[in-house]
Amino acid sequence: MIGFYNYTMFLTYLSLISATGGIIIATQDSGHPYVGMFFLLISGLCDAFDGRVARTKKDRTELEKRFGVQVDSLADLVAFGVLPCCIGNAMLRSNPKYIDRPFFLAKNGGLQWYSVVLGAITLIYVIAALIRLAYFNATEEERNEAAAKTGRAEFTGLPVTSAALVFPFILMLHYIFSMDFTVVYFAVMLLMAILFVSKFKLKKPTAKGVWIMVGIGLVEFVVLIIYFTLRKH
Repeated sequence: MIGFYNYTMFLTYLSLISATGGIIIATQDSGHPYVGMFFLLISGLCDAFDGRVARTKKDRTELEKRFGVQVDSLADLVAFGVLPCCIGNAMLRSNPKYIDRPFFLAKNGGLQWYSVVLGAITLIYVIAALIRLAYFNATEEERNEAAAKTGRAEFTGLPVTSAALVFPFILMLHYIFSMDFTVVYFAVMLLMAILFVSKFKLKKPTAKGVWIMVGIGLVEFVVLIIYFTLRKH
């Protein structure tokens, strides 16, 4: 068989499986955005450590390394590009303003201009995520050379994986304040799309920074668990 199946790829494959599960659930009629967020957080956790796990294998071939980079980006596109769009759509479907009618249609059968705008934002977001990831792969050699000189790697633009913390945070606010954050979700999605393709430099987080982000993700996870527990009662 083609491809690689050793432990260095396990977390990347798991991230993709989690994202796919989240997409399936979020796009079902009974799907709820909070359920999709659990899968997004799991994918984010896998992504936080997949590179570190891969580097523990000292005898990785160049082909394994290149394969790992490509698979990681493809999994990221699904997890942090497509899944957030599906969650946004689930937010619309779970909103009383949109229940019992098609996404783009108003009660009189005409188009809802704001639904068209929000739908366009999801397309812009996923295209921006694709461009960001492709650019990341295409400039890998230049980044490695720069990191060798400065001692620390830099990103150009906002990493797509930031979606794993940003969107759960929005839904967490939605739960805490009991307010409709649907429009806010899509506004942030548009802002992130712009930041994905912007040319600002961002330092790669240190090990301490990664653990801080993991801690934030765990807090969001717990809050969502509390939401579901209280919701059932």
